[in-house]
Amino acid sequence: MAGGALAAVAACWAAKDPVIMTVNGVDVPLSEFEYLYRKNSRQQLEPQPLSEYVEMFKLYKLKVADAIADRLDTLPSFKKEMEQYRADLAAPYMADSAYIRNLVAEEFGWSKQEAEARHIMKFTRPGDKTARATLDSIRNVLVQGTSSWDETALKYSDDQGSNTNGGNMGYISAMKFPYSFEKAVFTTPEGVISEIVETPNTVHIIMGGKKRPSRGKVLTAHILKMCPQGATPEEEAKAKHEIDSLYAAIENEPASFGLTARNNSDDKGSARQDGRLPAFGAGEMVPEFDEVAFSIADGQISRPFRSRFGWHILQRIKGIPGSSEEDVKHFILNRINNPQDARFRMVLDNQTAKLMATHNGKVNDMAIEEMTTYMSANGIDSLFYERFGKGKGGEMPVITFGKNAIKRADMLKGMHQRIVPDPKSAIGQFEQYQSWFINKSARDQEMKRLEAEEPEYRNLLNEYRDGSLLYEASVRKVWDKASQDPEALEAFFKAHRDDYKWDKPHVKGYLVQALNDSVAQEIKDLMSKTGTDSMVYTVRKNFKGNMQIDHISVGKGDNAMVDYLVFDGPKVSPRITNFQSMFMFMPRIIDQPEEAADVRGQVTTDFQNLLQEQWNEELRRKYPVKVNEKVLKKVRK
Repeated sequence: MAGGALAAVAACWAAKDPVIMTVNGVDVPLSEFEYLYRKNSRQQLEPQPLSEYVEMFKLYKLKVADAIADRLDTLPSFKKEMEQYRADLAAPYMADSAYIRNLVAEEFGWSKQEAEARHIMKFTRPGDKTARATLDSIRNVLVQGTSSWDETALKYSDDQGSNTNGGNMGYISAMKFPYSFEKAVFTTPEGVISEIVETPNTVHIIMGGKKRPSRGKVLTAHILKMCPQGATPEEEAKAKHEIDSLYAAIENEPASFGLTARNNSDDKGSARQDGRLPAFGAGEMVPEFDEVAFSIADGQISRPFRSRFGWHILQRIKGIPGSSEEDVKHFILNRINNPQDARFRMVLDNQTAKLMATHNGKVNDMAIEEMTTYMSANGIDSLFYERFGKGKGGEMPVITFGKNAIKRADMLKGMHQRIVPDPKSAIGQFEQYQSWFINKSARDQEMKRLEAEEPEYRNLLNEYRDGSLLYEASVRKVWDKASQDPEALEAFFKAHRDDYKWDKPHVKGYLVQALNDSVAQEIKDLMSKTGTDSMVYTVRKNFKGNMQIDHISVGKGDNAMVDYLVFDGPKVSPRITNFQSMFMFMPRIIDQPEEAADVRGQVTTDFQNLLQEQWNEELRRKYPVKVNEKVLKKVRK
């Protein structure tokens, strides 16, 4: 939405949302006041009279005004916090639930099937299109029918696990492979060769295969005697003899499977778990293992069989039903929040397209092309930022939203002068950044619209902003001043000494808990030779880990250790486990507090209350408040 349109919307809203009060020149709309008043009322056991709440609300807004006057809203930490909250708050408004539901439905449909996966694969490197070009040529030859698929897979595929078998990976299940690969396997008709399929580190062509209903997952245990392909006849015979001997023993006593796996399996990871493996579905194991696991009944033990890893005996523990729609939904929601998953980019691109259309957004392709042309020859260097981030080059718009333009200089700020010398890497990284920047710019426009048009969003945002400012101002004006200024706290105590009385004697001194009597004696000797100013620090430094020392002021009956050591209470052990000795150093019994430290909690609270009252009075004198009584009557009604 263009800036003029946003202003018109805001003006229209303002006409419907009258001002209830003005605090230091800032208008407070009726909707914000009513929102906070209702929220406050719900949190009270007894409804608060409106007149009382008005006075409380005035102080609330006065403190916010004071925070702004102190420029707390310009702190980098506050700005960062608000930017994150604004984005988090806006996210549900921007989510395309219909698009996400379609992704869930698509994945759930695939999860009900297993698909035969046959592919030819090439590894790729960032920014390098060579592998794709090679695979494109291979595909053209295959489509023309001038070459055999199996021979081509053997000759060109980088997947060593399947290329000797015509690229056949066996049947696979959903939710296990990159989205683009999975989609091609499940949607390409049998016998048809797919277009080029790109994943983060590979490119593929897929031969469409058979489909069958999903068999879910299976939980198994196995015993392995390793014998890799290419083993000598002697090695093969030895492994076969060993697995047959183990099978004969298990056949005679099936309950011994777990113990036999633990003591004899060459798969040491699963052997420690009595041969148990994690549950798996179609395509997650080598085909021979998969075929046996799904062909026998729960509890059954297979005869020995060969895979490319060696000889196995498999016990099927139980079958597990396929994924529910709720399982698939949880899977998709995790994926769309993972920047490494293709669905993350798909959701982002879908969001960008919708928001750009909503706000009349247009990308200046010429401005982008000038930058990528430079990168293709030079990468991203210091001259790139000089040329496109400053002067006329920086002034050129890269995105427009109606009459509002975002300049190239604004775009380059987010790149933080990063240098990328390699042209291919530079273009690849810039393309990713460009997508993110366009999306962010579109989301910024939508957040402005939300603040102007959506009362709930605006009220929550204002509440969080004002609450954060109020908290920071209170920390500086009240809480830190009371807790971090010992001289002011002591002066307050002396001025109000009569307000702090005890009804029982207290002991002051140093309570020490020590590892044993020997350590305790060493600590006593050191404390006797050390001045009180550095005594605690010195003892802690010299006996770290072997003692605990605390300067205390404790009333009789409030601490069992102190009662035992000073007030003839019953014998107790040190509170810290493994410590055997404890003593009081320089104990003094006093009837009334001598200093603020003796009643620190109470004095600090009272001092904070005084500072709060003084701050409130200062605010009332400092900032004008004008209440619109006519509008306030609407709230009373």
